[in-house]
Amino acid sequence: MYEKPFSLEIVGPDKVVFKSEATSLTAPGVDGMFQVLYNHAPLLAQLGIGRMTIKTVEGKDSDYAVSGGFVEVRNNQVVVLVDTVEAAQAIDVSRANAAKDRAWERLHNRSRDIDVERAQLAFLRALNRIRVAGRAA
Repeated sequence: MYEKPFSLEIVGPDKVVFKSEATSLTAPGVDGMFQVLYNHAPLLAQLGIGRMTIKTVEGKDSDYAVSGGFVEVRNNQVVVLVDTVEAAQAIDVSRANAAKDRAWERLHNRSRDIDVERAQLAFLRALNRIRVAGRAA
């Protein structure tokens, strides 16, 4: 089955991560996962922490660990602006595990000056990176 492509651009804080045609984008919205296909209705959505998957016109899936940002869909042009983005195959799992352990320690050995929300988000981002890297292995 032929799936019609749309233009997709993913922009991280310091570079364009992806700029090509795609047939599908699955992303973690703050209210749950959503998928964009050809002729999707106009949309502006906020991203949460999770796995973003692109299906290229060649039929290949590419996974990314993302946290925060926005997706704009308009006239078969999709722009994703992300706070953090890392390709699955580029994730350093040992570094992600160390970040998870640090966040866990901060959450369970609380001192008065700990920013609990920041530690929780750090823990969730590290877990996400580990999960996304695990699927790529």
